[in-house]
Formats: sequence, structure tokens, C-alpha cells
Amino acid sequence: MPAVVISGTQWGDEGKGKIVDYLAEKADTVVRFQGGSNAGHTVTVNGEEYKLRLLPSGILYKGTTCVIANGVVVDPECMLEEIDAMKNRGVDVSNIRLSKRAHVVMPYHKLFDELNEQNRGDKKIGTTKRGIGPCYIDKADRIGIRVCDLIDDEEFAARLKDILAQKNFILERVYNHAPLDYEEILSVYKNYAERLRPYVCDTISFLNKQFDAGKKILFEGAQATMLDIDYGTYPYVTASHPVSGGIGVGTGIAPKKIDKVVGVVKAYCTRVGEGPFPTEQLNSIGEKLREAGHEYGTVTGRPRRTGWLDACVVKYAGQISGIDYMAVTRLDILDDFDEIKMCVGYKIDGKILDEIPASLKVLAQVEPVYETFAGWKSDITKVRKYDDLPENAKKYLERMAEITNIKLGIISVGPNRDQTIILEKIF
Repeated sequence: MPAVVISGTQWGDEGKGKIVDYLAEKADTVVRFQGGSNAGHTVTVNGEEYKLRLLPSGILYKGTTCVIANGVVVDPECMLEEIDAMKNRGVDVSNIRLSKRAHVVMPYHKLFDELNEQNRGDKKIGTTKRGIGPCYIDKADRIGIRVCDLIDDEEFAARLKDILAQKNFILERVYNHAPLDYEEILSVYKNYAERLRPYVCDTISFLNKQFDAGKKILFEGAQATMLDIDYGTYPYVTASHPVSGGIGVGTGIAPKKIDKVVGVVKAYCTRVGEGPFPTEQLNSIGEKLREAGHEYGTVTGRPRRTGWLDACVVKYAGQISGIDYMAVTRLDILDDFDEIKMCVGYKIDGKILDEIPASLKVLAQVEPVYETFAGWKSDITKVRKYDDLPENAKKYLERMAEITNIKLGIISVGPNRDQTIILEKIF
């Protein structure tokens, strides 16, 4: 019963969607275990792009079951928009499973997300304003609404009335904002409930039965290690656990059932939002990376911050998630660079650090220690065998594996499924 985890090793946007989509061909079930509609995956099939926010990337394979597990916070409007979009493009959506225990993003979550960001001023977190953080706050505060509540008309009406009274009190007294209308929200969300009802099940029971039956299961996270609420650049992080350890609490699957962890590594670095970024290039190099890689947010359209690969961050991700293999993506974006740099260490006050600083003050002060590599200056998008890659590209990849102490498993040389080099069998 093979079970494989796909985890982001940087600040997200590493190309996890493509890797999940590629491996999903051999999977029976693909599971999303955390995050919400604040994350975007772009999958390209035969030159056609599919932009996903909540639906697992395996949705593009007919017969593959796609599970949105209990650790995800679900915006019903967004989920239904995605389902409708897939139907309109001829994609089968009958195999979607939505956890009864997943928490529901409500209109007040989005509103508080926006108001809180406005109040932070120059110290804003850089959220997508999609209500993800406030929904997780309510979950921890034990005033959240779960999918099982949403599809129970009586329970939902009662819980919404109580919770909205609390939220409106805060909106009016603290933010001087007009209250939200109970009847309007009730009506809209009752409609969502009816449309989502056919997909709802006990995903914990379902997934454990899948394991018992020997099915191949692929777990995909949103965001990435450096945005994990414990291990990332706190407070400029997401509100959940994208690391492999998040699977236990996000799905109800025991960690000992996981066979392999694949860490997705973009061949350079990007991040969206605020916070330290040691290898950021605020210069022509950064602009070239952004334009060559079309580095704009899938969900927000925001330009991403760009920089050289930080191998220290990837090594850190490997330690936390127990990564067995790297899936290196977007290597082709570096095709036209005369030279390429990789951060292999951090220096502060003349000393080399052997850790990722917890303090953002310290992380913002570190000096990246770079190694410089000659570029390969050739088009690698048609290469399908590792041995056929340019020697300079192989030197870059092999040094990446050496510094991070993680084996190379997959190399992506373009957005399409066939633009993939396999070094290790994952499934």
C-alpha cells in the first residue's frame, strides 16, 4: 500500500501541481491535507492550463479519487466554481470526496482578513484576503463551522446565528463596520450545502479503507515549508502545516503508513508576501527570473519576489519532512543565464551558521554564501534523459543534492507532463 507525500521545500509556488499531476497517473487517490483557496496550482496538459485552488491536482485523471481532507479549510463558493469549471471543460468530477470534518470559510472570515491586513499598515502579513487565517483561528477557538454542520440545515442555522452575533458585535464596536446579514448568508450557504452534499463523506474512514485495500495514495500540500506556521518565517507564514508531519492531523492517516516523501524544489527561489528572503535579487537578475518564469501568483496575480536557489532552506525542509527525493522544477527557466548562483550557507558577524535562524531579525541580516556555476546556455525543454542534459546543468543539480543531502528523483524541464525526467521510481 504505497503512500507518497509531495511537499514544497521553499516558499510555495515550486510547481507542486505539475509533480502531483504527473505522479497521479499511477495513483488511485490524491489527497489535499491542509490550506485553503489561498494556494494555487497550475497544471498544463497538452499545452492547456488548468488553475486549481482547492481541488487536488489528480482531478485531471478519470477514475482517480480526489479527497479534500479534514485539515483543509473550504470556501464552498470557490470549490463549486472549480467544479463547474472542470465540468465545462469535460473533466469528470464524480470522484471528489469532501471531509465532513473540514472547516468552512465564511464571509466574515474574508472580511476580517481584509480588515486586519488594513490595520497592520506597513506591518501587513501579505495574505491573499481569502479568509484562511481567520477560519483557522475560529477552528482553534472552537467556534468554527464544519462541513457536517453546513449540510445539517437546523444545526447550521443555529450555529450561524450564534457565531454571527459575536462577529457582528466585533465588526460594529471594533471596526466601525456595518453588520453582516444573517438571512442572506443563511440562504447562500444553504444553496452551497445542497450542491456539495453529494461529495461529502467520512474521509478518515474512506482513506484508511483505501490503505487496507492496498491502493496507491498521493498526498499533496499547499504552500511550503518556509510558510509553515511553526517552521516558516513566522509571522509571515500560512495558518497550517504544509510539512509532511501535517498529514497525520490533516487526514487521520497514521504517519507510519507513509512510504516516501518527495520535496519539490524550484531551481531558483520565489516568494509572495512579506518577510525575509535571503537570496532575493532586487535587480536585473530578479527581473529576468520573474519574466522568464512568468512569476505571478496563480490566485492573486501578484508579482512574485525572485532570487537564486537557497540550498540551506531546501536542506532544512529535508530535515523537517524526511524528504527522500527531490523533484526539481523549472530548470529550463535558467537556460539563458550566463552564470547561476546557489546559496550554500549563511554568514553573520563573520561566522557561518549551521541552522536556519528562528529570529526574523537575524534572518534578515544574514549574508548568503554563494557558489557560482557556469550556465548551460541551451534549450533543455526537449531533453528526456538525465544523461542528455548539458554538463553544466548536471553539475548544478548534483551540487544541489550534495548540499541538501537529498537524492535527485525527478527533473522537470517544462510545464507539460512529458517534459519530465525520472531518475527514481516513486510509485
